[in-house]
Amino acid sequence: MKKLKVAVMISGRGSNMGSLARAAMDPDYPVEIVLVLSNKPNVEGLNLAQQHGLPIRVVDQTTFDSRDEHELAVTQALQEAGAELVCMAGYMRILEDAFVNEWRGRLINIHPSLLPSFTGLDTHARALERGVRIHGCSVHFVNNELDAGPIIAQAAVVVEPNDDESSLAARVLEAEHELYPRALKLIAEEKIRWTGDDSVRDNNATADDVALLK
Repeated sequence: MKKLKVAVMISGRGSNMGSLARAAMDPDYPVEIVLVLSNKPNVEGLNLAQQHGLPIRVVDQTTFDSRDEHELAVTQALQEAGAELVCMAGYMRILEDAFVNEWRGRLINIHPSLLPSFTGLDTHARALERGVRIHGCSVHFVNNELDAGPIIAQAAVVVEPNDDESSLAARVLEAEHELYPRALKLIAEEKIRWTGDDSVRDNNATADDVALLK
């Protein structure tokens, strides 16, 4: 079985990277993780990647004079690893247009809300403040607008009456760990394809493939 070569970009603990790594341990999972790249040194996620036997690379953002120079170095590292698709997994840095355009259609992200609601930061606190009854997470292609690329798959999480930000975040993160490997598998199996900034084409993908209710 030909496997899709994937790089994962992290900035911290790498819990979603860990979920992808665990999925990739299955011989039947159609993905090979060829690199875990961090923009920060000495983060917990790098240790987790090494525990899974994955190659790691640090491209420290503080050692570059500009974002463009840093992202050129990131692209070079990804290309050297042979990455065909890039997964952002807690990569806490807004990407420049040049990087997004270089990887257009081959760059995905997981976001802790049911997009298009609650783009950006502090999603759980904002969801509680708005009084929503259903929250969740989304995997989407990355385009040049923050958290606005075509949605690949989503998981819905019921907001409990006694939830606070911490308890809600914990259940959403659990859903993320299930959703991200499933969404990546859909791409590797070509059931979900990039067709441009406005659409994702479903090719034999069922409703259960692209949506979870936790």
